[in-house]
Amino acid sequence: MLKSILYWVYQKRWLLFAVALGVLLYLLPHPGGISIEGYRTLIIAVIVVILIVSEAVPLPGIALLIAVLQVTFAIAGPSEVAQSFMSDAVFFIMGSLMLAVAIVRQGLDARLTLGILVLTGARVRSIMWGFFVISLLLTSFIGEHTVVAMLLPVALTLIRNTSEDPNEVPGLTRLLLFALAYGSIIGSIGTPSGGARNVIMINYLSDFGLAKIGYLRWMIFAYPLMLVQIPLGGWLLSRAFKPEHDRLDNAVHKLKVKVAEAGPLTGQQILAIVLFITIFLGWVFLSDRIGLGVVALAGVFLYMVTGLVQWQEINQRTNWGVVLLFAAAISLGLQLKNTGAALWVAQQIVAATGGLLEQFAIVQYGLVAVFTTIVANIMSPSATVAMMGPLFMNFGGDPVLLGLATAVSSAFGYLMAVGAPAGMIIAATGLIRARDFIQAGWRITLASIAFLLLALFLYWPHIR
Repeated sequence: MLKSILYWVYQKRWLLFAVALGVLLYLLPHPGGISIEGYRTLIIAVIVVILIVSEAVPLPGIALLIAVLQVTFAIAGPSEVAQSFMSDAVFFIMGSLMLAVAIVRQGLDARLTLGILVLTGARVRSIMWGFFVISLLLTSFIGEHTVVAMLLPVALTLIRNTSEDPNEVPGLTRLLLFALAYGSIIGSIGTPSGGARNVIMINYLSDFGLAKIGYLRWMIFAYPLMLVQIPLGGWLLSRAFKPEHDRLDNAVHKLKVKVAEAGPLTGQQILAIVLFITIFLGWVFLSDRIGLGVVALAGVFLYMVTGLVQWQEINQRTNWGVVLLFAAAISLGLQLKNTGAALWVAQQIVAATGGLLEQFAIVQYGLVAVFTTIVANIMSPSATVAMMGPLFMNFGGDPVLLGLATAVSSAFGYLMAVGAPAGMIIAATGLIRARDFIQAGWRITLASIAFLLLALFLYWPHIR
């Protein structure tokens, strides 16, 4: 019995630590200059960070805890908390995950890859560039998890057509898989639909009364920053791993045969493409009036009513826990803003730097970019934006630019598998080691931060 209890305590040590720390902080007198509601919101944030980083509790469970603690800590009433859990940003995230199910179901992955290979030929370096650029461009519109889920099976087919055991061609395997992952990560900053973190920041900027940024406006800010990273990002990745073969003629031929056997595009596949183009145009031209989320949900309805996807498939394959976590993180971020907790923490940081943050914009932007990148590589990028966004926007500089910098730098999840959905997907194959992320990612991380700082000083102020 005692042994079982000790084992349980060891297994739940981080949960018990978070609870004990939360109780201790709750009983301590709150610091001056911050309201009791703001102080208790910070306690929740500390507990949540510990639980996310330690993975002591499943993420949906953490989302439920956020709602429970907001009410039991008397930060807000149950109805107010429930309302904060639902917004256009949550509609968009939910709709995007549903659309991903509908798109993947159409089986366009092999055809898409063959189209890439027609352009690149059979040279390995050219194929790497093809995967990198196409995944980057696609991810900017339909989300990295969808793009990687579509292209990964075909990339693995190419690898296995070269060698039955991918571990015999580790350089080729890592080069192609990281081309998919890093292309998707860079592309995710390009549009609001590239990543949930982008929509979370758009929601904050609107709710805080700072700016109304629609789909097209976000693209004006972020798409050039995404495009300029293509040459250097691809070149740095090509230097990280040495493939065992220079050409994949046999593997490419086998893929061509497979696609030829499948026949021409079906009517359903053509309709799926047309519907997605329609949804994209809706995001560009209608999001300012009816919201990104409503357009996404309308798209899901169209896919269902045309029979391209069934509700049972959406219900089974949509990660509802992710939706719940995003909703909870946004809710907590709003409380950090509304209770003044984010402003108080920002003031403490500004004071601790001896005024450097107020005097030098480079210090503000550099701290935001570096700190957000580090945190996003430890816990989810969307949770990073949801919790850190309200804090960084109070650093004393232009809150819109600071918010955009937070959202963009949260995408720099090159260093750890948990830093981005694309990284987690390729790591799940078992063909990528943890140290491979460091080997491939440290140069691209520095380059992305440098490009972001250049945009903050040379481009964004002129279109602000």
